Amino acid sequence: MSSPTGSVRHRKDGANPKKTKDAPSIVVAAPRDPNLDALIKANQQTKGPGSDWDYKVALFFITLLAFITRFWGISHPNEVVFDEVHFGKFASYYLERTYFFDVHPPFGKLLFALMGWFVGYDGHFLFENIGDSYIDNKVPYVAFRSMPALLGALTVPVVFDIMWESGYSLPACILASGLVLFDNAHIGQTRLILLDATLVFAMACSLLCYIRFYKLRHQPFGRKWWKWLLLTGFSLSCVISTKYVGLFAFLTIGSAVALDLWDLFDVNRRQGALTLPEFGKHFVARAVGLIIVPFFFYLFWFQVHFLILSRSGPGDDFMSPEFQETLSDNVMTSNSVTVDYYDAVVLRHKETKAYLHSHPDRYPLRYDDGRVSSQGQQVTGYPYNDTNNQWELLPLDDDDVKGHHVRNSDLVRLRHVVTDTILISHDVASPYYPTNQEFTTVSIEDALTDRFNDTLFEVRIENGKVGQELRSLSGQFKLVHNPSKVAMWTHTTPLPDWAYKQQEINGNKNLQQSSNIWYIDDIPSILAGSDRLIKQERKAKHLPFLKKWFELQRAMFFHNNALTSSHPYSSQPYQWPFLLRGVSFWTQNDTRQQIYFLGNPLGWWITSSLIAVYAGILAADQLSLRRGVDAFDTRTRSRLYSSTGFFFLAWLMHYFPFYLMGRQLFLHHYLPAHLASSLVAGAVLEFVFNVEPIDLEDVSNVAAKGSKKGTALPRRSLPARERLGGQSMLSSWAACGVLLTLVVGCWYYFLPLTYGYPGLSVDEVQARKWLGYDLHFAK
Repeated sequence: MSSPTGSVRHRKDGANPKKTKDAPSIVVAAPRDPNLDALIKANQQTKGPGSDWDYKVALFFITLLAFITRFWGISHPNEVVFDEVHFGKFASYYLERTYFFDVHPPFGKLLFALMGWFVGYDGHFLFENIGDSYIDNKVPYVAFRSMPALLGALTVPVVFDIMWESGYSLPACILASGLVLFDNAHIGQTRLILLDATLVFAMACSLLCYIRFYKLRHQPFGRKWWKWLLLTGFSLSCVISTKYVGLFAFLTIGSAVALDLWDLFDVNRRQGALTLPEFGKHFVARAVGLIIVPFFFYLFWFQVHFLILSRSGPGDDFMSPEFQETLSDNVMTSNSVTVDYYDAVVLRHKETKAYLHSHPDRYPLRYDDGRVSSQGQQVTGYPYNDTNNQWELLPLDDDDVKGHHVRNSDLVRLRHVVTDTILISHDVASPYYPTNQEFTTVSIEDALTDRFNDTLFEVRIENGKVGQELRSLSGQFKLVHNPSKVAMWTHTTPLPDWAYKQQEINGNKNLQQSSNIWYIDDIPSILAGSDRLIKQERKAKHLPFLKKWFELQRAMFFHNNALTSSHPYSSQPYQWPFLLRGVSFWTQNDTRQQIYFLGNPLGWWITSSLIAVYAGILAADQLSLRRGVDAFDTRTRSRLYSSTGFFFLAWLMHYFPFYLMGRQLFLHHYLPAHLASSLVAGAVLEFVFNVEPIDLEDVSNVAAKGSKKGTALPRRSLPARERLGGQSMLSSWAACGVLLTLVVGCWYYFLPLTYGYPGLSVDEVQARKWLGYDLHFAK
C-alpha cells in the first residue's frame, strides 16, 4: 500500500503523541489528521444512511449464486457416492434408534437425521455400497443432500460479511467470497451427504461472530457485547461437535482472545488502565462465553445422541459390557452365562477377534533374527472357530468340585483340551517382540511339579468389583500371568509359515493397554437343555451420562488415532495449497461420468500465492523497522497486522497442525484453511492496490467530536463507503475483475468433474489432468 506523502520516514524519539488518561474508554487518543477529518466530514455530509447499498446488492447476488451453484443438479447421481456410505448410514441408524460407533462427534450427523425425520424417512436403507441406487431403494437422498448444500450456500455470504464487518472495500469482499463461491472443492463437498459443509460453515460463523464481538471491545458487558460473545462460543461448539479438527477454530479464536486480554492488561493502554477486578471480569466473561458455554453445548449433543440410540446395534462391540447393558435387545447381555470351574471355554480377543488357539506344532529352534525359542508347543491366535480353541478352566486347588463360579481376581489354570497340556508363560522372548514373553504349554506332569507357578493366571475383570462373577460374552477381562505380571496379548501381524500365518500370542508388560482384553465367546461343555442356558428377561440398566460420555470419548480418540492405514487417495499437507492431487468420489462406466473431488486450481494457486505475498510484506516491514525506516502509517500497519493478521492466523491454525498428525489425511481437511486463505487474499488485494481504509478508531473520534456528550458512535453505525473515505478503487476493481474472471473460467472448465456430468471423452479428460490428476477414463 502506498503511504501518504512523507510516510516513509526515519523514526525519532518522541514521534508518538503522549497518551491521555482522561479520554473516554471508547475514544482513542490518536494524533489528529486535518485532511482525514475533512475527508470524513465531507463523506458524512454527502452520504446518507443508505450508502452501503452497493454492498447489500453485491451480497444479494453472491448469495443467489451460492444457492444456484450448490443446488444445481443436486439429484445427480442418484446413487451412493463416496463417504455417503458412512454418514447416510449413520442417519438411518439414528432414525432406527440403533446404536452405532463413529470417530466424529454427533452434531453433523444429527442434522442429517433431523432432515430425514422432517421428510418422514424411516431409516430402512443402510447405504452399504458406493453405487447403490437411491431410486430403487426409495431413499429421500435429495433432502439429505439439501442440508449440506444449504450450509455450503450460506457459507459464501458469511465470508462476504466477515470482510464487510472488518471494513474492507467492496472489491476485497467480492474477491474473498468469490474464491469460495466458485471453488469446485467447496461445491463438491457441500452437494453430498458429508460433514464438511457443517464444519466449514460453523468455522466461518465463529470468525464472523468474534469480529462482531471484537468491534464492541470498547463497550464491554452490554447486551450486544454478550450476544456476540455467546454466539462466538456457540459457533465454536458447533465446529468441534462436528469434527475434532474443529479444535483448530478454538486455537484461532483463543489466540486472538489471549492477545486481546494481554492488551487489556496493559496499564499504558490508550483507553486507560483497567483495575485488576475489571480485568478479572473480562477474563471470566471470555472464559464463560468461549470455553464453558461451548463445552456444555458439546455435552448436550452427546446427551441427545445417547437418548436417541437406545437399541443394541453395530456399535456395541466398541463399548464396555457395562455400557452395552444400557441398550435394549443387547445380544451379549441376553446370552451371557456365568462361567464355572471345569468349563471348557473358548477365549476370544476383543480387538482382533482372534481365538486363543494351540496345536501340537512347536516353535522353531531359532527365529529369523537369530534368537532362540523354547521349542515349546505353539500358542497362537486363530481367526476361525475350531476344537483347538477349547480350554478347560482349572482352579488353583484341583478339587474336581463343579459348580463353583470363576470370580474377579481368581487364580486359574488353563488346560488345552485337545493336546491335554497346560498353558504357561515364561521368561523366554516371543517370536516378534524380544521384550514380551513367550506363551506355550507344558505337560500336566510338569505343570504339577517344576512349572506349577508358571501355570497360574489371574482373571482381572474390566471395572470389576471384588468377588464379581465372570460371565461369558459380557465379562471382559485381562489374563495376567501371576509370577511375571504380564498380560496375554495378540496383534494382527501374522507369524511365518511355521505357524501357518496365525497370530502371535505373547505376554505384554504394559498391563494398562486396552488391547489386552479378552472375553469368553462360548462354553461348549454346557449340554443342550441345561438350566444354565435358560435366558432370563433383562431390562436395560442405567449408567450416568458422564460415565457413558467419558467411555465414548476414549473409544473415539483411540480409534481416530488408529486411522493410520494407507488409502489410494490420501494426501499430505504440503500438497494441499498447490492442489497436487484430488479424490475420486464416483464413476459410471457406461456414461463415462465421474465425480472427482478437486478444488479450483487457479483459485487455490491465487490464494496460496497471496498468502506468500502477505508473509513477504510482514517480513519486509520488520526488516525495514530494524533499519529505522517506517514505511507505513499507523492505520495501515494496524490493519495489516491486526485484521489481515487475524485471517492469516486462522489459516495457520487450520493448516499447520496437520503436519503433526499420523492419521489418514485427505484434501477436504484443507477446506477451512482455504476459506481463511481467501480472506487473506481479499485483504492483500486491498493493500496492494492502494485502498487505504480509514481507521475505525479515527472515524469514531471525528464522530465523537461533534457529539454533545463527547462519546463515539457504535462502530457499525458508519456505512462501509464512508469508512473507506471515498477513495478511488479503480485499480482494485480491475484486479478483482481479472482474478475472478480467471477463477470463474477455471471453475466452469472443471465443472463436469464436480457435478458428475456430462461425461468426458478421452481427450477432454486428458486435457484436465493439469498436475497429473489421477482421473478415470483417461484412456
